[in-house]
Amino acid sequence: MKLRGVPFFLALVLLGQMAARASSLDIVGVTLLREVTTNLNGAGIRVAQPEASSLFPPDFEINPDAVGQPTNLFTYYSMWGTATNYPNSVGTNSSHADSVAANFYGRSGGVATNVAHVDNYDADYFYDFVVTTTSPENTNDSVVNQSFTWGTLNKIVDANYDNYAALYNTLFVSAADNGGGVHTPATCYNGIGVGAYGGSSSIGPTEDNGRSKPDITAPASYTSFSSPYVAGAAAVLLQAGLRGDGGSDTNSIADIRTMKALLLNGAVKPANWTNGAASPLDARYGAGVLNIFNSYKQLTGGKHGYIVSTSVITNSPHPPTTDTGTVSVLSGWDFNTNTSSTTSDGVNHYYFDVTNGVSNAAFTATATLVWNRQLNETNINNLDLFLYNAANSNLVAVCTSAVDNVQHLFVPELPQGRYDLQVLKKGGSYVSSNETYALAFEFFSMPLNVASSGTNTMLAWPIYPDGFVVKTTTNLVSPIIWNTLNATPAVTNNQNQVTLDTTNASRFFRLQRP
Repeated sequence: MKLRGVPFFLALVLLGQMAARASSLDIVGVTLLREVTTNLNGAGIRVAQPEASSLFPPDFEINPDAVGQPTNLFTYYSMWGTATNYPNSVGTNSSHADSVAANFYGRSGGVATNVAHVDNYDADYFYDFVVTTTSPENTNDSVVNQSFTWGTLNKIVDANYDNYAALYNTLFVSAADNGGGVHTPATCYNGIGVGAYGGSSSIGPTEDNGRSKPDITAPASYTSFSSPYVAGAAAVLLQAGLRGDGGSDTNSIADIRTMKALLLNGAVKPANWTNGAASPLDARYGAGVLNIFNSYKQLTGGKHGYIVSTSVITNSPHPPTTDTGTVSVLSGWDFNTNTSSTTSDGVNHYYFDVTNGVSNAAFTATATLVWNRQLNETNINNLDLFLYNAANSNLVAVCTSAVDNVQHLFVPELPQGRYDLQVLKKGGSYVSSNETYALAFEFFSMPLNVASSGTNTMLAWPIYPDGFVVKTTTNLVSPIIWNTLNATPAVTNNQNQVTLDTTNASRFFRLQRP
């Protein structure tokens, strides 16, 4: 059966996908996360994997043996019935499903290797009898990976996914498509659309109103196989939050808005990444390349509320206030509410003292704001994100898309100082006077320490944020040629450490991301 009459992605060059999986776990931060934490593997999180089919009986099923998981982990659903055994009469195996599952929760190469349960659906059945029913049943699947598309953008279908997500706090993670535009269900507002970094991938913005999609990328040849890396990361991040790694407010942590904000804010920017005030995310990469370690570290920074909330006449200036309070960390998150009226904008101010005591040290700032398209609503509230220099009230960066429910700031080379990160809710015409949002933030300066010992040179730099490589050159005479240092660092006391024999040449080093 074709999904709504449209062919779905098929896995091409499956052996190449299997071979690349180990290095992909390094790129997306899973390897480092496992090295420095204990038992973060998706334990306790129930997930779903709908798969499209074009046959009768439908070929949508995951073979448990193919992903190293026990049969009792799975329940299979289709128009032909429900089964808890494998093989069964409600469907047949799909090699595409096996490859998706391998990246999602496969024992030998997946991200979330210990999920509590997998509901494996024929995609048509899932949409028709779970998502779109008049009173949909809560499947209790926190994360749903969808490695298929409609082949077009369908507003009605997207709205149905958004309503289900808003009703049951379900995070839909969907493949963007493999060329041309980004398509449903990756274009729904409340889910995460995933592109393929280094592979065949669709490019935004969306074809309806120019929204920024995809939201994020992960390494794979096709988006069918990048999406499950993100879904697995969401399951792991949710597990971490529910066990208290981000503080005691686990309800806020478990909200799909918080998960989405943290996943996007932890992404690593490719060298040619770009965005603009009206386009929060890059049309090719979204927020960048998934890095679950960075997202986890921002989660562990804890929940931190705004310092002060103000109200200004709609469309009036809103410079920093004179309040002296400060958010106590430079990496963390918040889950909060902003209020406006028909005549006023609401502004929540987060103040940061961005410094590390090192003269002339420059910082990088990243902030991501996420809110939902509310249940049964066609439009969204209009929230904006601003970064001001609090000392002189100069505007540093702004993201004011009127069509997206994500705003994203990325500011490299930020001087030390005091800054006001503002979440603004526009007044005037709106869906509701109050809007609940999630905010993830990070300010960092990355030092590289170089020391000599005899004929050896020791390099050390922090493990967080991840995504940096060491570049080296023999001299600083122009034109300087920087080469990547091919040495795997050892992790000791939250530091990456590399020891080099430098007897044959003078060496110069720098960190570069990516």
